[in-house]
Amino acid sequence: MKINLISCAVVLLFSSNVMAAKPITEEEVLAAQAQWAEAIVTIGKAYVAKEDYKAVAKNIVDTLYGYDQGDVLFKPTKAADQQFRLTKEEALSYFVTGSIAEDHGFALQPWTKVRFDTKNIVIDSDSALAMGNYYFTDAKTGNEAKVEFTFGYKRDEKDNLIINLHHSSMPYHPISH
Repeated sequence: MKINLISCAVVLLFSSNVMAAKPITEEEVLAAQAQWAEAIVTIGKAYVAKEDYKAVAKNIVDTLYGYDQGDVLFKPTKAADQQFRLTKEEALSYFVTGSIAEDHGFALQPWTKVRFDTKNIVIDSDSALAMGNYYFTDAKTGNEAKVEFTFGYKRDEKDNLIINLHHSSMPYHPISH
């Protein structure tokens, strides 16, 4: 009987913790997108100012991505030979160069602005997916590059949204015959 009571108490405690998790909201997803956009601009500013941009990028990846919480699926826009970045080090390499030869430091462009045009957000209480286009304004030319995105989010142990899925690709342009 004592073991059954302890088992029930453990199950109830676990269940109450699971149910206590705050559902993700659309506003939180939009705020996470704005935070990511500002982060990309911040890395480029640190690079131009000859600051420790790699430390800035590491802090951003540590804060915004869930590599310390489990698997992250990251497929960057400008990745061909090594298309997928499944580790924190590979993500950093994409943003600021490093361990992967093809990487030129996407965030080092630099960009003056990143804006999201989110087409839809799907929320499933403890996770969220967002899809749409985002636009990167080149600091040198002022030109805007359109890129397609899908982001996935979950909560970390501090209740912050973190990225566990990031797919990015250039829009398809059919070849005319």
